[in-house]
Amino acid sequence: MPVLLVVVLLVGLAGAAAVLRPGPVAGWLGGAESTPSAAARPPEPDPSPVLAGPDAGAPEPTAAGVRAAVEPLTTAAALGSRVNLSVADVVTGESLYAKGGDDATVPASVTKLATGVTVLEARGPGYRIATRAVAGANPGEVVLVGGGDPTLAVDKSGFYPGAARLDALATQVKQALGGTTPTRVVVDSTLFPGPVHGPGWDADIPTGGFGASITALMTDGARRDPVGAKKAFVDSHGAAERYAEPDLAAGRSFARLLGLPQDGVVRGAAPAAGGTAATGAPAPGTELGKVESLPMVRLVDIMITDSDNVIAEALARQVALARNQQASFAGGAAAMDEVIGELGLPADEISLADGSGLSRSNRISPSLLTDLIAVAGNGTHPELTAIFGGLPVAAWSGTLGGRYESTETAAGAGVVRAKTGTLTGVHAIAGLVTTRDGRLLTFAVLTDRAPAGDPEVTRAALDRIAGALAGCGCR
Repeated sequence: MPVLLVVVLLVGLAGAAAVLRPGPVAGWLGGAESTPSAAARPPEPDPSPVLAGPDAGAPEPTAAGVRAAVEPLTTAAALGSRVNLSVADVVTGESLYAKGGDDATVPASVTKLATGVTVLEARGPGYRIATRAVAGANPGEVVLVGGGDPTLAVDKSGFYPGAARLDALATQVKQALGGTTPTRVVVDSTLFPGPVHGPGWDADIPTGGFGASITALMTDGARRDPVGAKKAFVDSHGAAERYAEPDLAAGRSFARLLGLPQDGVVRGAAPAAGGTAATGAPAPGTELGKVESLPMVRLVDIMITDSDNVIAEALARQVALARNQQASFAGGAAAMDEVIGELGLPADEISLADGSGLSRSNRISPSLLTDLIAVAGNGTHPELTAIFGGLPVAAWSGTLGGRYESTETAAGAGVVRAKTGTLTGVHAIAGLVTTRDGRLLTFAVLTDRAPAGDPEVTRAALDRIAGALAGCGCR
């Protein structure tokens, strides 16, 4: 519900109402269960405001006012020797301040903003990713076909709430096979041809808990222990042990659900439909069952709120598939570049090696990031407003939940909504901020030569810039 409410705010930026912290949510979306009469319980309290709605008539800041507010803050030693910055007005798209605004900069996880915008444009907010089971070449053989859903769960204990489940698919398969006994599971993860690790990734990323081998079939973002990962999510900052071969691990779980030995699972390819069936068995290639992911808007929400790198890589491949590119790191990057061009934005200001921002080979200009946010928020592309639902809110949620609490940054609490990014020596933040006068601005601050030391000091220096924008009329 908090995500839904933030989406409601940003679908109509020009005249949106305030976003409210949800109270009790039972019954908000309806349901079959009966509810007690009003006399049986006191009315629920009104939700308390969290984010002020932007004022469509608010005065636009001036370039000189924005420069005076933020430029002195860009020289902070904690930001290092290269700080690139862009500030623009969401409604008009006009640039209000730039320092290295068009310069290619390592973006870290703010790359996910580009991934989110392009997949929403290419697939649409309602698109769902299917995982299928089809009849294999031999009677009783079941082929589990990965469609690229990284949130697929084994059962109700999955990591991602509301995800598609293999136990439901197994039930469908058993019904479709009728009297034919399952004999073997074949895993088809050929939709993603590889490589499974991204170019420019640090050596420890595949095993460090935040990345994984990217395959077209996996469960729970490749996590070995989804239940434990959920319990430890806050303390671990989302890190979790991952399977080295997520597709085979998913196939083994599926075999168990079908009552088959797990050591017989092999990789292969689904046969083409239309073959000749053995007596009483489905013909090879016949679909035996299908389950579908959460809609794309929810996958984008999760990717951005939790900075989920595995979901990001899967969504970049969905952009590739939608634009008839190979579903690989290179294909996703090329397709994202294509979609950015379709949106009328300068595609020459982005060069990607992955969709998550783990790669140090990625480059994005701050001005392209503010352009992407402005296009998503100015009403010209309603399908893109879903990008805002998952943005962390300063001093309230996600990666900004514990930030903007000092005297120097407190003006940004509740009015800065942004994606953050961090690699060693790289720090970034990009998103939205409402000024003191109620004007909605977009900003991006990237530094890729930050000094070694305490990263919290650098993050605080970034937050002072956004806080300054929140605290001024800048006129």
